[in-house]
Amino acid sequence: MQTSLLSQFLSEGILDYFDIEYYCQFCYLKTREEGFLIHLVEKNLFPDGYHSSDYESKGFLPATTIQDFPIRGKLLYLSIRRRRWRKKTDKNSVITKDNSFLTEKVKMTKDLSDFLNGTGREPSRYDVEYL
Repeated sequence: MQTSLLSQFLSEGILDYFDIEYYCQFCYLKTREEGFLIHLVEKNLFPDGYHSSDYESKGFLPATTIQDFPIRGKLLYLSIRRRRWRKKTDKNSVITKDNSFLTEKVKMTKDLSDFLNGTGREPSRYDVEYL
């Protein structure tokens, strides 16, 4: 499955801010449920409200896996890696992009909406151990 085809199954507008890194199909042996796992990585777009000359890109936050709407009866999980920037003069000051505005623009599950809004902080609610 090509990236352009996969984009048809994602919320409209989400690929303006995230790139598809890769994807895979899976099957749970115990339940025989099949599904897709799409890995998204945040584009290197500096957050608004800060001076880019004061910060440097420092990789990504740990990936979070969220269940999205099923595709043709198959499970769909999104593994999302968000970027972080560190202040050059204060190594403890880290910022991330505020993606809460996306929830107003695109149709998505409540879990994905909570994650992008920053309200879903309980890891057991999102992270799937067996993926």
